Amino acid sequence: MRVLHVMAARGNGGAELYSTDVMLSLQGTGLAQCVAMHPDAPRRKELQQAGVAVETGPLRLPLRPLARRALRGLIARMQPDLIHCWLRRAAELVPAHTGVPVIGWFGNYKDLRPFAHCDWFVGCTPDMARSMRERGAPADRVAYVPTFPSVTPQPPVSRRSLDTPEDAPVLLVLSRLHPAKGLETLLDALVLLPRCHVWLAGEGELKTALMVQAARLGLAQRVHFLGWRSDRGALLAAADICVLPSRYEPFGTVILDAWSADVPLVACAAAGPLAHVRDGENGMLVPIDDAPALAAALRRVLDEPALAARIVAGGRRDYEARFTRQAVTAQWRALYDRVLSARGG
Repeated sequence: MRVLHVMAARGNGGAELYSTDVMLSLQGTGLAQCVAMHPDAPRRKELQQAGVAVETGPLRLPLRPLARRALRGLIARMQPDLIHCWLRRAAELVPAHTGVPVIGWFGNYKDLRPFAHCDWFVGCTPDMARSMRERGAPADRVAYVPTFPSVTPQPPVSRRSLDTPEDAPVLLVLSRLHPAKGLETLLDALVLLPRCHVWLAGEGELKTALMVQAARLGLAQRVHFLGWRSDRGALLAAADICVLPSRYEPFGTVILDAWSADVPLVACAAAGPLAHVRDGENGMLVPIDDAPALAAALRRVLDEPALAARIVAGGRRDYEARFTRQAVTAQWRALYDRVLSARGG
């Protein structure tokens, strides 16, 4: 089976991380894969080292019609059995009438119109798939395939290297610094948790505003801006709690990161956490934008070892039942086979 992936984003982010992990996992299942991606994509060399063919030519072109024409040429040369578009921009670049079935992957509740050239629609949550059907996607061409965690076990990072006292409780956030992520609420909650330090592992537009807020609240010495990190496993191993304070989160692969790393999870009740986190069983769930409630939940996990152990065990059970890399990779292979069977291939 020959699969052409199209990933048009050039930066770091959850969707980019996940799509690359899927390609790497599929590489060991007997597929012949090629990915059209931006030359500056951060994991391009990793894919090439794994044996995935990488084409950067189409994404180098500045105008969409030129990129689309270059993709048509790549499709003609490669003759893939199917095309897998990761996110909206990739779907917009794929030309129409290629004669090849096209899968569009959604990491969010996006408008279907940019995916007009797609034959199949995949959401990363059951509710996302339901939403696609309700908005007009053919019911028999909509699928749900979950994500899997992107972390690998690593020795804990040195707290000293991050200017953090060894005995300070560490609250870890793995997130873009974006208004949707509710990070302002976490800083407000930190005022109520005088012993805790926060590690913010991510980059984004909100960094300056968060630094100003931390200084205004007297938290500058307890909020650590780590930038984008490739050692998430090491950060999780050193943290006491993983926090997902998002006010908008369609799924939240960070949930799986915490579960797979056996770190207690505290999340705000955005759509993704609300669908997957059972309060007091596999995590703690608090109202969105409620700093006192978030602080109270964090304090309970820190102060009640039995509660922390219970939610860690519950998260581990859910992860192993549905969200391991092996289980999700098998679902992607099964979907590819289904797409080709429906085509008669």
